[in-house]
Amino acid sequence: MCRNIKTLANFAPPATDDEIRASALQFVRKLSGTTRPSRANEEAFNVAVDEVTAAAEKLIRALQINAPPRNREEEARKARERAQKRYA
Repeated sequence: MCRNIKTLANFAPPATDDEIRASALQFVRKLSGTTRPSRANEEAFNVAVDEVTAAAEKLIRALQINAPPRNREEEARKARERAQKRYA
């Protein structure tokens, strides 16, 4: 589950709200140990996703980074190369 959580800081263009929410969802799924909560836990799960999304967005927007922004396509290419070596 956690492999889908990507670094979102210091990219050009900046992380979108959807990317931040997807990362928060993966984090809450990992913490809860489930990809889909039961009806009894659905409200708590959704509240947690909302709160983690808000905290992540606040963090990402507040970070001051001196390094030049990373290129998304270049980082994706590097990740594919690492995966090829790992799974070859």
